[in-house]
Formats: sequence, structure tokens, C-alpha cells
Amino acid sequence: MLGKILCVAEKPSIAKAVAGHLSGGSYQTANTGHTYTKNYTFDFDFGGQWGRCNVVMTCVSGHLTGVDFGPQYKSWDYPPPEALFDAEVMTLVDQDKTAIAKNIETQARGAMALFIWTDCDREGEHIGGEVRTEALKGNARIEVRRARFSNIEKVHVMHAAKNPIDLDQRQIDAVSARIELDLRIGYAFTRFQTKLIQALGGVLADTMISYGSCQFPTLGFVVDRYLRVKNFVPEKFWSIKIMHCREDIDVVFNWRRNHLFDRAVVVILFERCIAAKIAKVTKVLEKPTRKFKPYPLTTVEFQKAATSWLRMNGQTAMTIAENLYNKGFISYPRTETDRFDKGIDLKALVAKQIPDNRWGLYAQDLANGAFKQPREGRHDDKAHPPIHPIAHCEPAALNADEGKVYEFITRRFLACCSDDAKGQQTDVEIEYGDENFHTHGVIVLERNYLDVYPYHSWNNTVMLPNFTLGERFEPTEAMITDGQTSAPSYLTEADLISLMDANGIGTDATMAEHIAKIKEREYVFTRARGGGGGSNVDYAAARGRRGDRGGGRGPRGGGSARGAGNGGGGLEEFIPSKLGMALVDGYDRMELDISFSKPFLRKELELRMKAICEGTTTKQVVMCDSIRQYRRVFNDSKQRQSVLRSSCRRFVLEGAVQ
Repeated sequence: MLGKILCVAEKPSIAKAVAGHLSGGSYQTANTGHTYTKNYTFDFDFGGQWGRCNVVMTCVSGHLTGVDFGPQYKSWDYPPPEALFDAEVMTLVDQDKTAIAKNIETQARGAMALFIWTDCDREGEHIGGEVRTEALKGNARIEVRRARFSNIEKVHVMHAAKNPIDLDQRQIDAVSARIELDLRIGYAFTRFQTKLIQALGGVLADTMISYGSCQFPTLGFVVDRYLRVKNFVPEKFWSIKIMHCREDIDVVFNWRRNHLFDRAVVVILFERCIAAKIAKVTKVLEKPTRKFKPYPLTTVEFQKAATSWLRMNGQTAMTIAENLYNKGFISYPRTETDRFDKGIDLKALVAKQIPDNRWGLYAQDLANGAFKQPREGRHDDKAHPPIHPIAHCEPAALNADEGKVYEFITRRFLACCSDDAKGQQTDVEIEYGDENFHTHGVIVLERNYLDVYPYHSWNNTVMLPNFTLGERFEPTEAMITDGQTSAPSYLTEADLISLMDANGIGTDATMAEHIAKIKEREYVFTRARGGGGGSNVDYAAARGRRGDRGGGRGPRGGGSARGAGNGGGGLEEFIPSKLGMALVDGYDRMELDISFSKPFLRKELELRMKAICEGTTTKQVVMCDSIRQYRRVFNDSKQRQSVLRSSCRRFVLEGAVQ
């Protein structure tokens, strides 16, 4: 009689796909107590210590459990919010997941081993830990392993099944610590600021003011840029421009000083140029140049590209990418890696794109010898390769947005496997009077990757006529020009993701969720760049759960991007609402040791999570240190609460000009 192995995937689509590969398409399907969860039964030879076994493949649907406080802490009136820093936290199976948990417990009985097939990232490791807990209830002696995979291509799945590894308890502990801290911190500060601000009455009387340790710094970025734009005072400047016509080409020489803010000085320098009459060529340099092809695609770069070029927000783009992954068309879309492992057969992946009528001929050229090894970035999360296509997909198999995302990912991959664009540049410098001027020209000779990657452009500039080192000539025209400094632009989603990434706010997989959350809470709104459209939001009513349990994953496996806004349209910019302004202004004016609107607190917490994963600290140490730190900030905020109340009154109730 064959031994039994229980396999559990993170979502139904992955369970079905893995079962199909391991069984050769021949399996029996049984229903469970949960509508979308099936049990697939088949035989498979795992090799090694396991050999041929009877397999039951089933799944969960994201996290099985949640954390909460006991019923004695449900009232917002008593105990006080600060009691939540020490309150007992319960971990319970979510009510809508009890049938899934029971199925795992039942199927674990009699099984030799449990193979975890959750996504290979921190969150997936924690879900694997939840599955392990339920399986041990049914079989305390079951051996637990995990399959390491980054796409559901058959060869990859077969290799993962025959080479299981151990669950990483450090990653499980890191996520567990983050979930508990987000619960404690989010509930405590949400209750504190909500009761404080509701007491002001008016439109704020029924408003819940949710706090999230990732969302507040994200809001802070938006407010900071908004104030920089609003407070910007343009300053006038002057410059000198030289024109010279040669061989019917008008050449513009720009001033090396760029510009000065003192018109009188510019006039004096200009008059010296005019008095000199003759310009002298001091440098002529011709050399090859190139426009580098892009790095392999990470999650952060994908989200930025989606907002800039695909005209969809990051959360929508990630949901679509998850769907494409679940369908087997692309690799796992949550990755920090921007370099391909040497063991990946990139040429074989390129060859799969040859049938496509959009880029098939280009892929054929790469396969015929034009292939170049992709550039190697500096990031490798040791879990997943860069995002890339793993199977060809006909356009008719996808909806419009899925088609755009798949096309971008495929074109990016082909561009990575191409040569850089190449050209010839010419630089000429002249001395006119005592001032130096320069001009620059580029001729594109080989477009290479640009032929398949329309998201980059590189065009010829004016072709420069011949200049000889040391020659002298009288410029055709010289003039003084003027202008003024311009304000920075409001933040786009791509800008915001870049700031979050640089400051350690959230993970590559959660940044878009945090941005969606501050929009959902109406702390910010978006409008078309240039000031069109947008929302007239005066205050925010936070919706959904009380407190922030953020930092984890949102809908995984094709869930809707609720609250993410429209997936299409033009480039949008972020504007804070009046309540968003009030919250940042209030906490900033409290002059706390560590400001809520700045990224330092959350960045420090993210670094502590990383340290747990690396084994340089423990969950217990991080919990103690973080709770002590946030408790101190809470007590300081409580002592200075009148400042926050004043800001909310000024911005929201009295309608202060933002």
C-alpha cells in the first residue's frame, strides 16, 4: 500500500495546476466543505526517501488565521487605548476559513508528510506555518516540508516536488511579529485619535480616523510634496545663448554656467562676449555612445512602469499580474531580484515567443544569434527570479488589461535579452570672450532593444556640422535669455512608490496596497496631472476594519483591487485632503522625537523584521523593543493631543487654506 503525502497550495488555481503537472492530467476530484477548495487525488513518484506515494493536493485561500483582542477589549471607552500594548492577543482561524482548516486537519490523518506549496516569500512562509499548525492537529507526527518554486511551468513544478526544503521559521516569526505589532499599534492609535477628533463635532463627529504605521508615512510624502509646491516662490534668472549657422544647420551653444540670478552680472559677461567678437573651438569630441537596455523586472519597477506607461495603478497591475501567474503565463510577480540566475535557460524562454505576430520576428532574431545576456542588477532576494514570461499567450486569451500587462512583461524580457541601442555622439565646446559654451549631438546607429521596447525612446538630435579644434569663427547670433525656476510636480504613484522603496516603507508586494489604503480612507485623492478632474474631498471617513493590520498581502490569487481606483486613464497626481493635511500638520507640530509623518519608525520596524529573518535577533526581542518605542510615542502624543485637535479644527472645521 502506498504511503500518503498531503500537499497544500496557497490558492485553488495553483493547487489545480500543480496537481495537473504531477499527475500527468489524471487525478480524481473531491469537494470539501468550502466551495472553492477541492481535493485532487493521484499517485506520484517523489523519489528519494518518499518514493511513489498517494497524493492529496488541496489548498487554502490566503491566510487561514487572524489576530484579535479578547472581548474585554472590544469597548472603545474602557480599557483605555494604551492598555492594548499589553493586552493578550488571540490567533484564531477566520470564520470563513474554518472548513478549509478542518479539511487540512482531516487529510493530515494517516499522511507521512505535509508538503507546503505556498508562495515562496515571507507571507507565503507564514501561511505555510498556519497550514502546519492545522495539519499537526490531525497528525502530531507528520513531517513538514515545503516546495520551493517561482512559476508553475511543469519542469519547475516537478523539480520542486522532488527537492523539498524546510519551512523557514525565522520568516514565519518575522511576519507573526509584524501582524501582532500592526494590530496593537493600529488599534491603540486609531482609538486615541478617533475619540479625540470626533469630540470636535461637526463633520468629524462620526468619522473614524484609522492609523497605519505604513500609511501615515506614505501620507507624509504626499503632504510634504504638496507643501513644497504650494510654498514654492519662483525666482527669475538670466542666461546667454550663442547661435551659429554652418552648412545650413543652426547650432545652439549653451552657457556652461547655465544661468545666473543677477541680471546685471549676466549683462556684463554678455558684453564681454560681444566685445571679443570671435569664438574659439576648445574641444571637439566624437565617440560611440549607447542607451542601456533595462534591467530585469522587479515588482517595484513593474508597479512604477504600470502607472507611467500602462495607465493603471499599482494595485490593479499587481492583481492582473497575479492572475497571469495563476494561469501559468508569467513567473511569480512579487520579487526584489533584478538579475537572472545562470541556470535559467533564457534562450528557451525567448524561443517560446517566436509564434507571436507582434514580436515573434524579433524573438526569432534573438534566437538566431542576436541574443545578449541580460544586465545584472544588485538585488537578489534568493527566492524568485525577475518577472518574465514563461509561456506564450495569444491576445485573444486575455482581456484588454491582462493583454497590456502581459505585453509589457514580455517586451521587457525580450529587451533584457537584446543588445543596447548604439549611436555616435559629438560634443563641441567653444570659448567666447571669457565664457565657455557647449553643444551636443547624437546620431542613433543601431536601435536594437528599442525595436521591441516602445516604452523607451532615443532619437537623433540635430546633426552637427564639422568643427575643428582651435578654429576661430564669429557666431551668427548671441542673446540674453531669461526664465524662472519652476515648482516641483505633485507626486505620481510612480514617484510615491520610489519614495516608499527608498525609505523602507512596506515591501515590494505591499506598497500599492498602502497607497490604495490612504485613498480609500480619503486622506488623499488623485486627479489628472495638470489639475483636471479629481475629487473634492474635505475630510476622510476611514472604512473597513478598525486599526491597521497592514503590511501583509491583500487579495492574492486574483482578488479584486477594491479601493484602488480606476485602472485606466491618464497620469494622476496625489493631493492631500483637508483631513490628511490636518493629521500630518498636527503630529508634526507635536514635535515628537520621531514624527509619525516621516518614514523612520516604520523603516526601523522593517529592518527589525529583516533582522529576524537573518537570525541576528528574535521575535521576542523585536516585540519588546517595538512596543516600548511605540508606547513612548503614544504617551507623548497623548500629552500633546491639543496640538492635533487644533490642526483638525483649523483645516477641517474652519476650512484653512491648504
